[in-house]
Amino acid sequence: TGLYKSTILRLLASLIRFGCVQQLPDTTYKLGHAVMKWGNVYRQSLRLEDHVVPVLNRLVELTGEGASYFRREGDVRLCLFRVDPRHSVRDHIYAGQVLPLTQGAAGRVLVEFEGDPARWPTTRVFFSVGEREPDIAALAAPVFGPDDAVVGSIAISGPSSRFAETVLPSHTAAVREAAINLTRHFGGNADWLLGLRRP
Repeated sequence: TGLYKSTILRLLASLIRFGCVQQLPDTTYKLGHAVMKWGNVYRQSLRLEDHVVPVLNRLVELTGEGASYFRREGDVRLCLFRVDPRHSVRDHIYAGQVLPLTQGAAGRVLVEFEGDPARWPTTRVFFSVGEREPDIAALAAPVFGPDDAVVGSIAISGPSSRFAETVLPSHTAAVREAAINLTRHFGGNADWLLGLRRP
């Protein structure tokens, strides 16, 4: 930290007094109960729109395609947020729309990344063409919350003719970066998306 030991001990004493840190009998330290309280306050004040929409806007800016955020609702997926591209020819999805869970990259993500992380696929960004609509392509990645729980999927979609092999690497990287950002906002662990750990 670059701080003097006396300064650190003084700060620790204050953190212990306010329940932020707890000193154990072996003289080591761990986080205190106040951190859990702050976490609950943060979760209660978290407005999805404040975090998701700016990320979707950035995806549209980077890729030129429409960007969506989906959540699983039983056997279907619900589009919670959508930002349309500037193209007149596009994938027509709207916030509140219910779509099949088993069709399209975003739906497959919500299914494939449930349960035990040891059973997750090695693919971090899914690509689909013509699964939901004949001429529509999509790229999607999972968004994780605490305890490796999948809380949603973020996706771009548009006419398959615009998802050429020349743009797929940059589009894939943009979608993965968006998933990493949202995962961090939601208190999840982005290591798997970053390739720092294996399923």
